[in-house]
Amino acid sequence: MLEIADVHTYYGESHVLHGVSLAVGPGEIVTILGRNGMGKTTLIRSVIGFTPARRGTIRFKGEDITRWPPFRAVEHGMGLVPQGRRVFPSLTVRENLEVAARGNGGRWTLAKVHELFPRLQERAGNRANKLSGGEQQMLAIGRALMTNPDLLLMDEPTEGLAPLLVREVGRVIAELKREGLSILLVEQNLPMALKVADRVHVLSRGQIVYSSTPSELSANHEIQSRYLGV
Repeated sequence: MLEIADVHTYYGESHVLHGVSLAVGPGEIVTILGRNGMGKTTLIRSVIGFTPARRGTIRFKGEDITRWPPFRAVEHGMGLVPQGRRVFPSLTVRENLEVAARGNGGRWTLAKVHELFPRLQERAGNRANKLSGGEQQMLAIGRALMTNPDLLLMDEPTEGLAPLLVREVGRVIAELKREGLSILLVEQNLPMALKVADRVHVLSRGQIVYSSTPSELSANHEIQSRYLGV
């Protein structure tokens, strides 16, 4: 589904990603873990095309998308749940969802998003800037699903959420996996990340320093202490 090979990304002359390689298979959840400032969001931005890689290749569904602009990646089946939610504040909940709809007859419709997030149906006429943080996160995920993606990029979806809402996001991610969606998940909440992931990679200073199954990382307290501050 997604293949990232030897990706180097810069901001100006600042070298942020140093040869990152990983893959996400069909229906698989791959989680990127690491402390703040280690390059996790830059990796997401490189994949979607906001900050293209200078070296290396990114292939999605067999196509080399390394230099594609974001709209082409979305048209090709990639969805993004950005860090900080980035909902359209002046639009209603319904308008935020409808503006993302691709109209290609995919499985994710307004009714199906409402089934996943009943609260969004209740708040359909409210402007997005009147929602709570948890409701805005639901809206950000729902909006991405309305593009009917084959691969979903999720950047810190539990950031700033209360524990009850963290569990809710975890439930939704598990449900999306059952739907067969591939997910590249950037997350700092280790228990939630380990619960939903098929594979985990730890990023430090722009490099993958550890890769394993969730159970292997759960048992590796040295890696947790050194790179995740646990």
